[in-house]
Amino acid sequence: MVNFVPTICPYCGAGCGFLLVVSDGRLVETRPWPGQPVSQGRLCVKGWNAHQFVNHEERLLKPLVRKDGSLQESSWDEALKLVADKLQEIKSRDGADAITFLSSAKCTNEENYVLQKFARTVIGTNNVDHCA
Repeated sequence: MVNFVPTICPYCGAGCGFLLVVSDGRLVETRPWPGQPVSQGRLCVKGWNAHQFVNHEERLLKPLVRKDGSLQESSWDEALKLVADKLQEIKSRDGADAITFLSSAKCTNEENYVLQKFARTVIGTNNVDHCA
């Protein structure tokens, strides 16, 4: 059974809409959403390929932490504590501007906003960049 799930593209702030094609419970394709007021049935290359990373065989599903020289699966609690401890250590030793944040076009606009807000308000740095 095939379902078409209307959604908004996560890659930029334009708000283009597309249809996710779900077949037998698995995301398999992205199609234009005819009549959607922003994209009007058109998509850029990012929109056309928005579904591809979801089921990619190399997608990480659990955090990895370096132990004894190699990356090993860990719990989210362990990974987040390690990151928090390292950020605090660097900030205390070298100052907030020794930390830089780089976001990704694979993140949603909301995720990119949260990252820059965290960098500026929690860490205290304006060192934020984005590949898009």
